Amino acid sequence: MKINEQIRALYQPIQSTIKPSENQVTYQEIIPSIFLQEFIYCYWQLKTTEKLSDPFNYKVVADGCIDIFFELHNPTANFVMGFCKKYTEFPLADEFNYVGVRFLPTMFSQIFNIDVSKLSNRFEHLENVVPKTSEFIAEHFHSRLTKKEIKLKLDDYFSRIISEVNFNIDPRLYGAIEIILSNYGVLNIEKDLNIGISSRQLQRLFKYYIGDTAKTFSKVVQFQHILGAKPSNQSLKQNKLFYDIGYYDQSHFIKDFKNFYGVTPTKAFKR
Repeated sequence: MKINEQIRALYQPIQSTIKPSENQVTYQEIIPSIFLQEFIYCYWQLKTTEKLSDPFNYKVVADGCIDIFFELHNPTANFVMGFCKKYTEFPLADEFNYVGVRFLPTMFSQIFNIDVSKLSNRFEHLENVVPKTSEFIAEHFHSRLTKKEIKLKLDDYFSRIISEVNFNIDPRLYGAIEIILSNYGVLNIEKDLNIGISSRQLQRLFKYYIGDTAKTFSKVVQFQHILGAKPSNQSLKQNKLFYDIGYYDQSHFIKDFKNFYGVTPTKAFKR
């Protein structure tokens, strides 16, 4: 099928890292089977290695993706997190073991035939969105599973689901996404996404399959490009990275970055 192979090659969404001081908490990404890599960017696991002295606050940065997630100690409570145009904070307990599935852009909508704009900027109980997948998680996962067993269960389930999906491969949508990713989100939406359909039609496609407009998605791609570049505070000042990614002044760049990440670039890239 290969509808999303190019997207995966161009886009590697990054989440904020666990700080060295948070050595009792680990975050790990697990690559799915080769067949699924066109659709699912990764599985992930966020867990405590021992009981914490205080509850933990986990920050999820904007990454343009949609995630399913659940706690292995209570898999009946499973959720889906939609496209978010700002960071989200999750107050967690002093012990936890979360597992998630991060879908590449458009893939959650494609696989489950859902208008994902209805999920944007919030999370929802999975049973209200995809009840069969919610039921599968509730019945097949528990806290005794190893990382390998978790991966095998998810690989098997999503391989079966995806093999039965009739994908809507709209070349206009995927052509526009490829242009955005190839340019790291730095482009003029009206001029550079002239792909043979009206602006209104384009926005309708983006909202249905991604969750927000092409402009908002481009902003998130810009932000993710900065995270991938891993600039130092010194290079941020000297190289004026904000000019390179389409900003005309540093204050606007800092404001947008803080909206997506939760802190300023200076704090985010503190060495």
